[in-house]
Amino acid sequence: MSLKSKYNPTESELEILQLLWEYGPSTVRFINEKQNEEKSLSAKQAGKAGVGYTTTLKIMQIMAEKGMLDVNKNSRQHIYTPSLDEDETKSKLLDGFLKKTFSGSAMKMVMQALGNHNPSKEELDEIKNLIHEIENNPKKS
Repeated sequence: MSLKSKYNPTESELEILQLLWEYGPSTVRFINEKQNEEKSLSAKQAGKAGVGYTTTLKIMQIMAEKGMLDVNKNSRQHIYTPSLDEDETKSKLLDGFLKKTFSGSAMKMVMQALGNHNPSKEELDEIKNLIHEIENNPKKS
């Protein structure tokens, strides 16, 4: 399994990773319940059913085969743990998105995001603080 493919999770795989990063090592049942909790309101409004247990199980098994998850099979219920670091994975995904969508320009991406979203005063203050921090502590290449 190449390192590059480990950082290209599908939308469903990323959803599972996010739940595991948030809640820690978990069973398929727990992850499936959380998926359905998060989707229940929007799914009911759209007239759609939730995510089936066997669908979650199969995706998590595939993720384990790809090396995205580690599985502890010592108990009756298998416990899945992400083998990918959250910050590193998100950084690689963002870098790829930035290159493909905005020709590598962080400024274009930020301008698009701010143009499509009406940031609150608090969000703008956080952005200003981040800019100030970057200006005063530039990363060394």
